[in-house]
Amino acid sequence: MENKGRVLIVDDEKINCSVLISLLENYTTVIALNGEQAIQRALSDKPPDLILLDVIMPGLDGYEVCRVLKENEKTKNIPIIFITVKATEAEEARGLNLGAVDYISKPFSPAIVLARVSNHMELKRQRDLLEHLYITDSLTGIANRRRFDLSLEHEWKRAARMKGCISLIMIDIDFFKQFNDIYGHAAGDDCLQKVAQALDKVCAREIDLVARYGGEEFVAVLPSTDIEGAMTVAKTMKDCIIALEIPHEGTSIGSCISISLGVSSNSNKGIEAPQVLLKQADEALYKAKKNGRNQCSN
Repeated sequence: MENKGRVLIVDDEKINCSVLISLLENYTTVIALNGEQAIQRALSDKPPDLILLDVIMPGLDGYEVCRVLKENEKTKNIPIIFITVKATEAEEARGLNLGAVDYISKPFSPAIVLARVSNHMELKRQRDLLEHLYITDSLTGIANRRRFDLSLEHEWKRAARMKGCISLIMIDIDFFKQFNDIYGHAAGDDCLQKVAQALDKVCAREIDLVARYGGEEFVAVLPSTDIEGAMTVAKTMKDCIIALEIPHEGTSIGSCISISLGVSSNSNKGIEAPQVLLKQADEALYKAKKNGRNQCSN
């Protein structure tokens, strides 16, 4: 049958793990025999979609593991179902207040285990889908303005903590209104999609972000990048869009779609807030457009 998700089973009793593995044969199951292993598995490159967590374990108990996972940005949204012999009302309240979503009692009822795992897997799938839609531009498939705002704030704070660099590139498609007037909005949408995907491929690092800022404008967030590095990326972007060879009869700077780019970086003096970084990138973009378009400026 089709695999429905990844479940982390945390229990120091191997017999309990074996029973749950047997019951959850249609899921990918991962085992942790103590709290330390559970945290390690949850923080791995393949995190679980759901955690079944025993309350009573040697060392870190289930409550402490739950607290640690809910305080971590990477694992806080993984649903946790506590496994317990028979929880009192106070114990259940404690677990739920820590962030657990449900309880499963021992000895296991196969029907209850399957129903609760299935229900919470479906809820997580729907929540993940909504979160994806919330931060994704529906036309181009890349990050949207909302995701950009969150990323800029997060990366600015990280750069401040690490005393590191962060750069922005503001990007505008040259004479895009004329393109829409000549070729129609369907062709315009297709152009936006191709440009977005090309820009996204240039920023290959996992920490980089390319987002649609609005209309025919895009923006790139480049953590750990100074002004020279950002200018190199911007020039690569400019060349990459020319290489698409999307015909444009309405442009005065060639025969194909091109872009203008403005670059700013906190490696320059006087930038003490993300809003200033964005303002300077926008001003640099205006400069590139004023100087003839199809170029990068800082």
